[in-house]
Amino acid sequence: DEGAESRVEYPEPIYVSRDEEFEEGKNEMLSEGAIKALLHNFMPLLVSSVSPDSRDFAGFHDVDNLFKEGLRLKQALHDQLFQKIPFVRKIQENSEGLLRYDTPDIIKKDKFAWLRDDEFARQALAGINPVNIQRLQVFPPVSRLDPAVYGPPESAITEEHIIGNLDGMSVQQALEENKLYMLDYHDIFMPFLDRINSLDGRKAYGTRTLFFLTAGGTLKPIAIELCLPPMTDDCKRAKRVFTPPADATSIWLWQLAKAHVCSNDAGVHQLINHWLRTHACMEPFIIAAHRQMSAMHPIFKLLKPHMRYTLKINALARQILINGDGVIESGFTPGRYCMEMSSFAYDNLWRLDQEGLPADLIRRGMAVEDASQPHGLRLLIEDYPYATDGLLLWSAIARWCEAYVAAYYPSDEAVQDDYELQSWYTEAVQVGHPDKCDAPWWPRLTTAGDLASLLTTLVWLCSAQHAALNFGQYPLGGYIPNRPPLMRRLVPAEGDPEYEHLVADPHRFYLSALPSLTQTTTFMTVIDTLSTHSADEQYLGERPNEEWTADPAALAAAQEFAAEVRRAEEEIERRNADPARRNRCGAGVLPYELMAPSSGPGITCRGVPNSVTI
Repeated sequence: DEGAESRVEYPEPIYVSRDEEFEEGKNEMLSEGAIKALLHNFMPLLVSSVSPDSRDFAGFHDVDNLFKEGLRLKQALHDQLFQKIPFVRKIQENSEGLLRYDTPDIIKKDKFAWLRDDEFARQALAGINPVNIQRLQVFPPVSRLDPAVYGPPESAITEEHIIGNLDGMSVQQALEENKLYMLDYHDIFMPFLDRINSLDGRKAYGTRTLFFLTAGGTLKPIAIELCLPPMTDDCKRAKRVFTPPADATSIWLWQLAKAHVCSNDAGVHQLINHWLRTHACMEPFIIAAHRQMSAMHPIFKLLKPHMRYTLKINALARQILINGDGVIESGFTPGRYCMEMSSFAYDNLWRLDQEGLPADLIRRGMAVEDASQPHGLRLLIEDYPYATDGLLLWSAIARWCEAYVAAYYPSDEAVQDDYELQSWYTEAVQVGHPDKCDAPWWPRLTTAGDLASLLTTLVWLCSAQHAALNFGQYPLGGYIPNRPPLMRRLVPAEGDPEYEHLVADPHRFYLSALPSLTQTTTFMTVIDTLSTHSADEQYLGERPNEEWTADPAALAAAQEFAAEVRRAEEEIERRNADPARRNRCGAGVLPYELMAPSSGPGITCRGVPNSVTI
């Protein structure tokens, strides 16, 4: 808002206090990534500017060649550029390896895995964004938006659409037996669709996808609904339902519908679950900790590893990622409305009391409370890799926080009388989240149990939750057909001129609906950097400074925490070797390692740093 704020243009730094700046190892990793990014962005822009026919992918082989050969120019164009722009020769000669993109994990084991319905469904449980799947509890699904503006709230998916895919069950029986699940992006996208679809090269729907839980414990998609705001009272195209294909044309329509679901999913993942919930909403707690607690305060000592680099990485994000006309606006379907959508979600959806893993699983209907189970809840999909592995780490963090708090707060009064502690929490809520500070759901901070619970949630969000949402971005999303971050065409209906194009050349039509060459390579370059661990990464359970405290009780609790994290990693390895777990084992199926705590440097698709460091 030019009338209310100004921005500091990169590379001018946004102010970050000195003790939050990157250390040498982190700066080295980012410098190397910047060189790689420059080269990866320069060549596609050059190619598309001098060769307009190269702006779209002609075939899937063009996408594959990004990983096999890198970008290559036609010989005549190659020679012409060498004569006119000697810098091109220098790039080609000195950076062959940098111009070739790393092969994403998603196509290493099975080049065509992304085409399969079972893989599309599996990624809702074990992909980059496994936190939006929810149990369907009412059929048909119903919108919460104003029907006077957005039309009837009921979904257009009927029993006739799905009855043939319920293994002989009725819809009511499938609901009662917890067999139906949903990705619902209708309400978050619908208020923005008219504006998004008026942008050049942006086309989107509000989507709903229904899944059926099979006897083998996997999900299969059984219906996709694509919704637009109704233009008239009886606009038949406002809600279109697609079901698993039965002929050649419906196969391509189904693939386009899945691509739109993935585009919705990518936007919600990046703008809401990743940026909003783990980067932005944690920042007030970090700033308030520095302002209100002494560095010698025991709670500051506990939190310090989980605050490392976050303020600096958020400052950089505001300059080059989420800024106006930045990478996120350029790369994702909502375009210039990306941050407005993120703010809309904060206003309508974000609640700290539901950010902990158990509360979130119960809220989404993925689990029910069960005191007989190890974590106090029972998952309704037993092989839900994000949740099963996440609960291992959540429990380890909870026990660590409980033991640590018990060592310093022998009574509830000690919590209430701790002026620095209470000032920290008050400022984080009242000043850091002023729009929501009067909400009744804020966790209280009056007992030792309250404090341990609050710390568990904060540590979880800064470590395991962020890792699960971040470090799989390139390995699982670097192959753009698997998960396009934006779409450029709507799905044509019979009678449309574009429908004839789809029927005549479905392969080319499909690729033309996905991001262009430059959009693809720019996006790949960014998520390559975001998915990279630096050499100085500090992982969950690690404290490189052995002199962080001299208190025997705190040291003993920290040692037990580190040991429990190691045991969790061993259990994750066992699960990934168990063929009965079909959402993490099988032909072409990737193991789920995003919650495996340790990692080496680079892009590894695993590793849980202590804090939001990238």
